[in-house]
Amino acid sequence: MSRSEKITELLRTLSNSSPDIEAAAVVDNDGLLIASALPADIEEDRVAAMSAALLGMSERIVRELSLGEFSLVMIRGSAGFTVVCRSGADAVLTVLAASSAKLGLIFLDVKRAAAEISKLIN
Repeated sequence: MSRSEKITELLRTLSNSSPDIEAAAVVDNDGLLIASALPADIEEDRVAAMSAALLGMSERIVRELSLGEFSLVMIRGSAGFTVVCRSGADAVLTVLAASSAKLGLIFLDVKRAAAEISKLIN
């Protein structure tokens, strides 16, 4: 099984383990897709590019405001949440969650998955 297949399987497991997680993707720092478990109606390339851009901006804000080490960024929309988290030095994990999601559990699942992905990538 290739690295991207292992990551895709991990993303599917993440989505299946929590009914509130609707989709997930892993992209590299340049915004190129590594693996995904996204619905067919979502453009993978667009999610990848936006995830990398959001992570870069979020890390810069944390650095410029001397807020310590970046952990994650969350965006709340009327129909749900987007959570973006670093997965090692070379990748970004993006998770889409339902508006009814229990965020504490989502954050825990995202951090665990990010650590596993980091091991697979490095």
